[in-house]
Amino acid sequence: IILSFVSLCPQVGNYKRAVKRFDDGHRLCNDLMSCLQERAKIEKAYGDQLTAWSKRWRQLIEKGPQYGSVERAWLAVMTEADRVSELHQEVKNNLVNEDVEKVKNWQKEAYHKQMIGGFKEAKEAEEGFKKAQKPWAKKLKEMEAAKKTYHMACKEEKLAATREANGKTEASVTPDQQKKLHEKVDKCKQDTQKAKEKYEKSLEELSKCTPQYMECMEQVFDQCQQHEVKRLTFLKEALLDIKRHLNLTENQSYATIYRELERTILAANTQEDLKWFSNNHGPGMHMNWPTFEEYNPDQASAPPKKKKPDGAPPTPSTDHVAPPGDRSSVSSYEKNQAYSTEWSDDEQPAAYSGNENGGNGNSFEDDSSTGRGVRVRALYDYEGQEQDELSFKAGDELTKTEDEDEQGWCRGRLDNGREGLYPANYVEPI
Repeated sequence: IILSFVSLCPQVGNYKRAVKRFDDGHRLCNDLMSCLQERAKIEKAYGDQLTAWSKRWRQLIEKGPQYGSVERAWLAVMTEADRVSELHQEVKNNLVNEDVEKVKNWQKEAYHKQMIGGFKEAKEAEEGFKKAQKPWAKKLKEMEAAKKTYHMACKEEKLAATREANGKTEASVTPDQQKKLHEKVDKCKQDTQKAKEKYEKSLEELSKCTPQYMECMEQVFDQCQQHEVKRLTFLKEALLDIKRHLNLTENQSYATIYRELERTILAANTQEDLKWFSNNHGPGMHMNWPTFEEYNPDQASAPPKKKKPDGAPPTPSTDHVAPPGDRSSVSSYEKNQAYSTEWSDDEQPAAYSGNENGGNGNSFEDDSSTGRGVRVRALYDYEGQEQDELSFKAGDELTKTEDEDEQGWCRGRLDNGREGLYPANYVEPI
C-alpha cells in the first residue's frame, strides 16, 4: 500500500484520498448503525408476528374438537412460537442496546469533530502531508519551469534551422540575410544548451530531495494507516459480536425449545386419547339410567333438557338448591360439548360442511366467542345431574370460561381442572 501510495506522490496533492478516508470511516460507522437498527426492526416485527399467530391459533385449538395428548402436542407448537418470539426480541435488544451503542461510543472516541467542520484527525493528516510535500513541491515547480524553458528553446532552435535551410534554396535571400539566419541558429543552440543545463540541474536537485520527501510522506501515511488499523480491527470485532447475537443456533435456549417440542410431540399417545374419548363420549361413559325417586318437597330439580323455561330461572331456595335453565343450546363445535346422556349408534351427528374458501379459513373461526377466564363464587350447593355438569358447594370458587346462554347455563372449570356446565344463577362474580 505504501509503495503504491508513494508511486503517485509526484502528483502534488495526491494524498487527498488518504485524508478522505477519515471522513469515510466516520460515515461507515453511521451506515453500520443504521444497518443494525433496520435489522432490529425486522427482528421485532417477526417476534410480534409470531406472538400474534400463536395467540390466535392457541384460542382456535383450545376451542376446537381436538383433544388429548395430540392437542397438547399441537399447542406445543404455539409455545415454541412464543419462546422463539422472545429470543428474537432478545436479538433486537442486543443489536440496539449493545452493538449500536458499541459502534456509537467507538466512533465518538475515534473521530473528533471541529467547530469549523471536518475532523481533527483528517486535518492533522492533511497538514502533515502538506508539510512533508512542501519542499519537494517547490523543487518540482522549479524543475517544471526549467523543462518548459528547455522545450521552448528546442522549438526555437528547430524553427531557426528550418528558416536557414529555406534561405539557402531561395534566390531572393541575400548573403547578409543568410548570415543573420545562421547567427540566429547559433544563438538558439546556445540558449538551448543553457536551458538544458538548467533543466538537468533542477531535475538533479529534485532527485536529491526525493528520498527525504518519500520518508516524510510515508511517516504521515503510516499514521493514517495506524488509525485505519484500529477501525478495521474494531469493525471485525463488532461484526463477530453481531454474528453471535444473530446466530440463535449457538443459544442453548434455542436448542432446548425444539428438544422440548419434540418430546411433547413424541409423547402423544393415540390409544390413550381414544380411550379418553370412549370413556367421556362413547360406550365407556357414565350412563345416567332412570331410577325410582321419592318425592322431596324441599328440593326442586332442574327443568328437563331440551325445554326452554318460562321466564327467568327461579330464585334459589334458602336450602341452597334452585333449578337452572335448560342448556340445550351449547355450541356443537365446543370442546366437551353436551351430548345426549345415552350413547347409541342411532344418534345422528350434525352434518359437517367443509370449508368453502378452499381451506383458507379456519373451521373453528365461527365458534362461540363468549368470554373466558372470569372467576366466580358459588352461592348455593349444586350436584351435577349428568356427566357433563359440575358439582360444587356454596362458597367454592371456579372459573367461568363461557358466558350464560339463552337457557341459563354457563360453562366453567373447577380448580382441579374439570370442565363442565353449571346453572348461571348459582354463582356470582368475584
